[in-house]
Amino acid sequence: MSMDAVFKALADPSRRELLDRLHARSGQSLGELCEGLRMTRQAVTKHLAVLEEANLVATVRRGREKLHYLNPVPIHEIGARWIGKYQLGPLQALAELKTSLEKPDDES
Repeated sequence: MSMDAVFKALADPSRRELLDRLHARSGQSLGELCEGLRMTRQAVTKHLAVLEEANLVATVRRGREKLHYLNPVPIHEIGARWIGKYQLGPLQALAELKTSLEKPDDES
């Protein structure tokens, strides 16, 4: 598995949404993952294939059903390689400052 494949998989918002759904509840079937999405079943299948190729999703067959599970290890490796080497504390403080500056005055 290459980091390039992981970055490519994460670059698409539809694939990130599928990962978010699996993070919320791992072990979903294709039908469950398709519920409420504005994508065809075929599109979801193609996105899942990219995620599997990047090792971000693992599958297990249970009878006729294929269940999809999130594999967070590649994302952790990216975090360790590309984020961890920077000082996380100062970056977090800057992110919080940016968020607070973006809020409209009536939310403060």
